[in-house]
Amino acid sequence: MAGTVQIEIVTPEKYVVQDEAQIVMAPGVQGEFGVLVGHTPFLTALKTGAVHYTDAQGAEHYVFVSGGFAEALPNKVTILAESAERRRDIDIERARAALERAQKRLADLRAKEEVDFARAQAALQRAVVRLKIVEGRPTQH
Repeated sequence: MAGTVQIEIVTPEKYVVQDEAQIVMAPGVQGEFGVLVGHTPFLTALKTGAVHYTDAQGAEHYVFVSGGFAEALPNKVTILAESAERRRDIDIERARAALERAQKRLADLRAKEEVDFARAQAALQRAVVRLKIVEGRPTQH
């Protein structure tokens, strides 16, 4: 089915993306999902990952999202994310530093057997996804 869907990615602070897309791929908590024009309506929670979409002209775009929800309608996809960054807006040095901090924190927690492990793992996951997007190798996990 030819056509496009409108994609909006919104955080509590701002609109990150408002565009037309041929296809939208997003990291749902039950697995990655794709939306084309005419999709059956649904609502799902998101996990940290990369939203990938191909715009109306065929260019590919990647956006980091950290949790939130997605609503798919036959002609629109709305993503309400806790945080979101376009590939071009990700500070690679900051992401690398966050990765190093998270890895150190995880190593320290393993040694101390503390219960803040989930928070440290989430920070690590966010840093890894940001770096993969910037480096042009976003994959879902």
